[in-house]
Amino acid sequence: MRVAIAGAGNVGRSIAQELIENGHQVTLIERQPTMLRPERVPDAEWVLADACELTNLEEAELANRDVVVAATGDDKVNLVVSLLAKTEFAVPRVVARINRAENEWLFTEQWGVDVAVSKPRVMAALVEEAVTVGDLVRLMTFRQGEANLVEITLPTSAPYVGQPLREVPLPRDAALVAILRGKRVLVPSPDDPIEAGDELIFVCTAEVEDSVRTVVLGPDSVERTRKAC
Repeated sequence: MRVAIAGAGNVGRSIAQELIENGHQVTLIERQPTMLRPERVPDAEWVLADACELTNLEEAELANRDVVVAATGDDKVNLVVSLLAKTEFAVPRVVARINRAENEWLFTEQWGVDVAVSKPRVMAALVEEAVTVGDLVRLMTFRQGEANLVEITLPTSAPYVGQPLREVPLPRDAALVAILRGKRVLVPSPDDPIEAGDELIFVCTAEVEDSVRTVVLGPDSVERTRKAC
C-alpha cells in the first residue's frame, strides 16, 4: 500500500514507522525545514513542501497513493489536505487527525475525510473503556459510511452470558467483529459462547447503537444510560 502522510511531527513519524514495519511504502510531507528529520524514519521518502499547495501535492504524486493521512497539529491544514486529496487526486482513503474537540463536526466526507481520528475522543474513549463495564463505549467513527466502532464489556448480569453467539439477535447494520477475552483476541463464530468480562467489539451505525446496547445488556440498559447522562 502506498501512503502519503502530511505532517512529520511525532504523530506523523510514528504512523509512518508503523506502516513501514508492516511492509507499506510511505512518503512524509513536511513544510518546516526544522522538522525534516529523515534519520528518524530512514525508510520513508521525505518531501519538504507545503501540503496545502496543489502543485506540491502533484509533485508528490498524490494521485498514485492509496491512502493519505492528514496528521499535522493544525486542524485547518488537515481539512485542506483532506479536501485536496479527495477532490483533486481522487485518493481512495483519506484519514484525518482532529486536534481540537470543537472542530470534530467539520471532519466529514464533505471535506474529503473518510476516517476522522479525534485525539480528545480517543483519549476519552480509552478512559471510558478502562473503567466502564455494562455500557456501550464509542471508540471511533468511520465517516464515509456513518458507522462507529464500539465496545461493550459484559457484566455478569448480561442476558446472553454463557450462550452461543447465534442466540444473540443483533440488529441489522451491526456486526460483532472481535471478542477480547483476557490476553486473547477471538474472531467470533456462531458457536462461541460469550462470557462475563468479555470485551465485545462491534461495527454499527449510530442509529442502531441503542438497539445493540439493549440486546447485549438488557432492556433496562438504555434507560440507565440516559439517567446517568
